[in-house]
Amino acid sequence: MGVVSKGAKCNVDGCDKDGARSLNTTKVENAGLRVSTSGKKSVLCKDHYKEWKKETKDDRELERARYDKF
Repeated sequence: MGVVSKGAKCNVDGCDKDGARSLNTTKVENAGLRVSTSGKKSVLCKDHYKEWKKETKDDRELERARYDKF
């Protein structure tokens, strides 16, 4: 049972919505979101997860391309 299923709240500063996803804190901070936790994992609500996906789209595509086989 994960932290999100236990009812964790979003860790972004100023947000008190229910969490939807748990991500690496460093990756979340690199996307420009201010996180109020010092742990390895950060919980994001649906809206902030969508924002994180938009900010990191190019980076994630490059990362996937690195492992694609030709």
